[in-house]
Amino acid sequence: MKCVLRGVAIVLVAMLVSAGNVAAQKPLAPADPPPPAAAASGLPQPGESNAERAKTQPGNNAPFWRAVRESGAQAGYVSLPGPELGQLVQQSVKYPGSQYTTAGEAWRQVRNVWLIPYGGALMLIALLAVGLLYLAKGPIKVKAPATGRMIERFTPMERAAHWVGAITFVVLAVSGIVMAFGKFFLLPVLGLTLFGWLTYALKTLHNVVGPLFAVSMLILIVTFVKDNLPRRHDLAWLSKAGGFLGGAHVPSHRFNAGEKFMFWGGVLVLGLVTAGSGLVLDQLIPQVAPTRGNMQVAHMIHGAASILMMALFTGHIYMGSVGVKGAYGAMRHGYVDEAWAKEHHELWHDDIKAGRIPAQRSASGTPPADTAGARA
Repeated sequence: MKCVLRGVAIVLVAMLVSAGNVAAQKPLAPADPPPPAAAASGLPQPGESNAERAKTQPGNNAPFWRAVRESGAQAGYVSLPGPELGQLVQQSVKYPGSQYTTAGEAWRQVRNVWLIPYGGALMLIALLAVGLLYLAKGPIKVKAPATGRMIERFTPMERAAHWVGAITFVVLAVSGIVMAFGKFFLLPVLGLTLFGWLTYALKTLHNVVGPLFAVSMLILIVTFVKDNLPRRHDLAWLSKAGGFLGGAHVPSHRFNAGEKFMFWGGVLVLGLVTAGSGLVLDQLIPQVAPTRGNMQVAHMIHGAASILMMALFTGHIYMGSVGVKGAYGAMRHGYVDEAWAKEHHELWHDDIKAGRIPAQRSASGTPPADTAGARA
């Protein structure tokens, strides 16, 4: 019996060894590759479109919003023609005074952090300065008695050009101040509804008067440029600040150095920059596309130039109205007394007395009946 069991065991062992050898010689069939990790976990693929994402992760619109965020650098597809229609978010920029961020936010930072607070402070300083000057000095009066002999200081054409520029400037200045700073001092008083109607009306008036102001600046420049050319005696006037330093009288020609600075800096430079940027904002310059970026840059230039111009012309308005006796009458009637001309513009007066400049320059101009009104 034992012999039989031993034989069976030997046969079984031999069969197992033979099967193992056969299995070792037969190649294994290749196994199926494992599923991709991204597909298995539902993670997005690089460059995947929004339609492809909807298959792997329904409801995940990250490719769409990524394209919106980056549309400033790579515009999206739109079926309608027009500038910036495929650009929902502007590209990142760094304007002077702003952080590196999207252009719209950078423009907001320049306006709210720099133009509004510092521009408002500058205009308040200008108003405070002329107020203190009036309290300290009062109106500058002619010391010599009036002669009754009148000299034509401004022709009707010159006065018309000046008053058109002055009136349009005041309209634009008042409307601009209300639009930029009105919410700080008018909104609490008028309320939201009335303030909204007021600013809308002033904005419309601002846009209509702006082109007229631009034309008036050109006319003023052509009209007065000859008598505002720099001369040697202007240095003496500047060194003594027109007599404020030392108190001595400083001779000048038809316009002194201060008035010439107002002409070149205020009218020519700031006036043309303000008018040009305003025409861009009004979309009246065909060569400049009305894109958001162009409008933002034009707005920053317009705001800075107009604030500087208003601060500068605060002094000019003061001197031409209550600061110097007779200055307003000269621009209103066109004539000044000889005593006024000699005291304020001695070199101009001397040229008139010597015959180098006619005392009456316009053919139809006549001195005002009330000569005292021309001196006041």
